[in-house]
Amino acid sequence: MTERADASNLTMGNLWASIWKISWPMLLIMVFYFFVGFADIYVAGLISPEVQAAVGFVGQIYFLVIIVANAVSIGTLVLVSRAVGARNLERALEVARQSIAFSLIIAAALTIAVLLFNKEIIAVAGFPAQIRGMAENFLRIFALSLGPYYVLIVSNAIFRASGEVRKPLLTMFLVSLVNITGDFVLVFGIFPFPEMGYIGIAISTAISVTAGMVVSLVFFRSGRWRSFYSRPWGISKETVMKIVTFGWPAGLLQIAWNAGTIVLYHILGRLGSASITALAALSNGLRIEAVIYLPAFALNMAASVLIGQNLGAGDPARAERVGWKIAQAGVFLMSLMALVIFIWADRFASVVTRDPSVLAETTRYLRINMFSEPFMALSSILGGGLQGAGDTKGAMRVIVTAMWLIRLPLAFFLALVLGYGATGAWVAMISSMTVQGVLMALRFYKGKWKGLKVD
Repeated sequence: MTERADASNLTMGNLWASIWKISWPMLLIMVFYFFVGFADIYVAGLISPEVQAAVGFVGQIYFLVIIVANAVSIGTLVLVSRAVGARNLERALEVARQSIAFSLIIAAALTIAVLLFNKEIIAVAGFPAQIRGMAENFLRIFALSLGPYYVLIVSNAIFRASGEVRKPLLTMFLVSLVNITGDFVLVFGIFPFPEMGYIGIAISTAISVTAGMVVSLVFFRSGRWRSFYSRPWGISKETVMKIVTFGWPAGLLQIAWNAGTIVLYHILGRLGSASITALAALSNGLRIEAVIYLPAFALNMAASVLIGQNLGAGDPARAERVGWKIAQAGVFLMSLMALVIFIWADRFASVVTRDPSVLAETTRYLRINMFSEPFMALSSILGGGLQGAGDTKGAMRVIVTAMWLIRLPLAFFLALVLGYGATGAWVAMISSMTVQGVLMALRFYKGKWKGLKVD
């Protein structure tokens, strides 16, 4: 007989209350992620530009490795949110066990591969000779933290899917506190810790994610998860294949998006004497935009959980209403933030650069790209809703189409063929994001996702 969980109030009651309950912790979690990345780069910059370059470059490689964990977490969220919404605790526990076990197997394989071939990976990535040694050291330590990081990512997805967002909030607060503190005390040797130099940045990351993993595993001993460890663990091919089925499009989406960004950098790099200014403006603009993306990403994850749970509860009408309401809130919030940045774009740009030409181009980038922020909110939030419903392939198709069939060809045509330079690339960016937002809204509106069966 199927064991039933207590009813989740994410599938009943006031919609706005449900949205608020799951959104504000997710926003804080995104803020914690942001400050961890910022602290790593900041402390590296205090040591030397070479260390800062090595940390940034290795971080991109590490992100590619983590994409697999993110894909598993999306597949896990789809299945767990449906099971919790249906009050089927036994199925939620089964998926949680399989996800953790599967993620550990993948992490172990990747750890061995990175440890064996870290020199080759660094060489293929094109690291300058003067930072290769540092990069190899960073990568080896990061590889040893892959297992804990994978468990942390998947565990957080499980708790989010069940509506227990305060658990990952507490976990990520601890991770950020340990990481940021460790960056300073280990790098510079603040008593009683020895001075480790640049390697302290990697060690603080490893320690922080391990601490987060431990806390997450402890959380599985309480509440609805208390029988998590009670049975022998084995691998269920059927469950793992379902996780992969819903997860791989999310992983491919991230790869396609990051590869597209690299191609955009390449296009700007062909602008001759204006290339350095354009490349710096893009880097600066993305860094500033990352701050206003935080609420969009938080609402993205809120939409995936709420829609998944309400579909599991057999209430597709409520799932659709909650999706549009979250999108409405996101569009309003992002439009307001975009307006502030548009008005004071030069002041925001001056925070990240003092060079007059880069300052002017960064300001232009911000003012042009702010027009697409409402559409970015639509795409992010409704895309999250589609993923929560199990329509991960649909969300992937929309975003890959916008990036590779609109943004990149149009950027090449406007910037290089017609000679509009960086401005042409910025126009291509807002054009593709506008189309992306409209296409995502149309896919959500058509409602095919409401009839998808995930189990």
